[in-house]
Amino acid sequence: MDSMLQLAIAIPLSLLFFSAGRHKLMDREFRTQLAAYELLPMALLAPAGLLLAAIELLTGLLLLVPLLRPAAGFTAAGLLLLYATAMTVNLLRGRHDLDCGCGGDGQVISYWLVLRNVLLAIAASALLLPGSSRSLELSEYLALGLSTAVASLLYLTIKQLLVNQVALKPRGSHES
Repeated sequence: MDSMLQLAIAIPLSLLFFSAGRHKLMDREFRTQLAAYELLPMALLAPAGLLLAAIELLTGLLLLVPLLRPAAGFTAAGLLLLYATAMTVNLLRGRHDLDCGCGGDGQVISYWLVLRNVLLAIAASALLLPGSSRSLELSEYLALGLSTAVASLLYLTIKQLLVNQVALKPRGSHES
């Protein structure tokens, strides 16, 4: 895989994992959000929350290290699929009102959020492909900065659309 494409995937994912890890570490509500999923015994909530935060922060860092990028891509994909699975389990239980625990505005779980995580996991999995070692030119670094900004804005736009969808939904409606 071309080094430019690898970085175009790795940098936005790195930002996402730094943001998510910071949220899990700093937000006192995260343990409550984690408990609401009803997938872990109470005794494991605090250690699991810290472990998830640490893994996300480390993954965010390692996505920026070329030699360790495949391992970080594997870890990122695994985390995203773990979160998608936890959401799916609860959606199938009929529990549509859970905060996803993603950070920021309260965002409830939905099948759209599951799909988003699966698509991000596919992108992270692309980092497992062997990369080229060619050097980037100045214009490519500028394009990389622009593509990172566009990817970040697209992610934030989709996130806001999902938040708005829930806010506009009539009370008692559980369609996702």
